[in-house]
Amino acid sequence: MPSNEDEKNPTSRDEGGRWDMTFNDVAFVDAVAVLPVASTQNVADEVGCSYDLAYRRLKTLENEGRVKSETVRGSFVWLPVDN
Repeated sequence: MPSNEDEKNPTSRDEGGRWDMTFNDVAFVDAVAVLPVASTQNVADEVGCSYDLAYRRLKTLENEGRVKSETVRGSFVWLPVDN
């Protein structure tokens, strides 16, 4: 039975045998919802990806209206969108 981590970030090997890590949008949205301070770095740490990937993915999710952001002292803080 897969762990919670496997459900959030399934892994597989590509044709060359290298690991290919896929991060689901839900993992980012959930991280924003559960973290007390959802900075880009905190979200990256929670999801298990790089800062750059987290920032790009969160900006895409913001453009889709799934999260929103505020700038606090020069850093992005991500917030859930009220439904």
